[in-house]
Amino acid sequence: MDIKETFASIMARMKAAKPEIEQRHADLLSERYDLSSRPAPGVTMSRGKPVQEGVRAKLAPGMTWEKLAAMSPEEIRDKNLFPKGFYPLPHPNHPEGGMVFPKSTIDEIKLQTGRDLTRFDLDFDLPDQFLAEFPPAIYLTTRPDLGDVSQGKLVTSANYYELFNGILNPKQLEGLRLLVTPFPQQQFNATEDRRSEKASLGVACFDCHVNGHTNGATHLVGDIRPQEYRHRIQTPSLRGVNIQRLFGSQRALKSVEDFTEFEQRAAYFDGDPVTATKKGVNVLDRGSQVHEMAEFQELLDFPPAPKLDLYGKLDPKKATPAELHGQAVFFGKGNCAVCHIPPYYTDNLMYNLRVERFYKPVMINGEMASADGPIKNFPLRGIKDSPPYLHDGRLLTLDDTVEFFNLVLGTQLTPKEKQDLVAFLRAL
Repeated sequence: MDIKETFASIMARMKAAKPEIEQRHADLLSERYDLSSRPAPGVTMSRGKPVQEGVRAKLAPGMTWEKLAAMSPEEIRDKNLFPKGFYPLPHPNHPEGGMVFPKSTIDEIKLQTGRDLTRFDLDFDLPDQFLAEFPPAIYLTTRPDLGDVSQGKLVTSANYYELFNGILNPKQLEGLRLLVTPFPQQQFNATEDRRSEKASLGVACFDCHVNGHTNGATHLVGDIRPQEYRHRIQTPSLRGVNIQRLFGSQRALKSVEDFTEFEQRAAYFDGDPVTATKKGVNVLDRGSQVHEMAEFQELLDFPPAPKLDLYGKLDPKKATPAELHGQAVFFGKGNCAVCHIPPYYTDNLMYNLRVERFYKPVMINGEMASADGPIKNFPLRGIKDSPPYLHDGRLLTLDDTVEFFNLVLGTQLTPKEKQDLVAFLRAL
């Protein structure tokens, strides 16, 4: 709070440190993953972006996924064979933390509104091919007849009214206005303790949850200390919040109203009310503003899944043999449906996978990889539109996700079963 250094000095110092910090993180990503672009033939997200295929986490030399799956967690831990891409993924600069946005979002928001979400100390880390399409489609529970109502545009303060006037009622429209309104935040504000070159109006909810979905923007959870134990979190989709009953990856907030209000006080300012007061926290009124913001969020629907029936399972007349076999694995040997129950493929509970069974605690680029604890069980409807996966985005593809859970759950799936399970997930 009592800053002795000038802003010009802070910025010069952090700009000078940026190349080394980003190179260290790039080396980690390269060590962990195959980052090449390999689109799955004929598989796209709702608006046409190709879906990446293949397991991208790298194995130790001489190891195969089948050999690894046959080993006990203790043996994998003692021999240090747990794939590096399955360890917790650090923030691009974990000791510093803060919101970091993909370039596509930065460029479009600057074009439309003049706001600049560029950080002078840090750039976003994951390649674009592993992120959700931009801008994503918007589907409304109230007007399914309209399909995607985004018109292919990013919704901002500059265009929300023309896009939604006549589709939303006045209260919902006001809620959307607040969701695209920037408010001061830890890294984007008017004080000398900011990470934008110019004084900033702040960050809007829909800067991360673009079009009510996600752009993969990253941050650190605000509720864990010390700093090295804080988890990286990637922005979850807001699609389908109307059927969810827990919010926040670990906080278990009980309503989207709680989450909306909580984010302003916690995620925006790292859970620090003193800093928030200095930088300009926006205290939302629960009875009007929070209520209206939540009402719009509750309208955001999952994308259409034409191969699913009324019960959320595959229609045999529309599905391929591989998808049907994958569905059988999902509800059988894979044990996926124990937690992910149709039609939305969640049970609104939290689960502790105890992944720390597989490795010894280790510091990775400023993050202590230890126990994650219980994590919210997110819905799987529309999952192919929401890469990367797990709460911190450590799993780049659905293939990675299936391989991860096959190992962690000990389900001993065959290569064919894993392949067809991915096909089923893409149909959701």
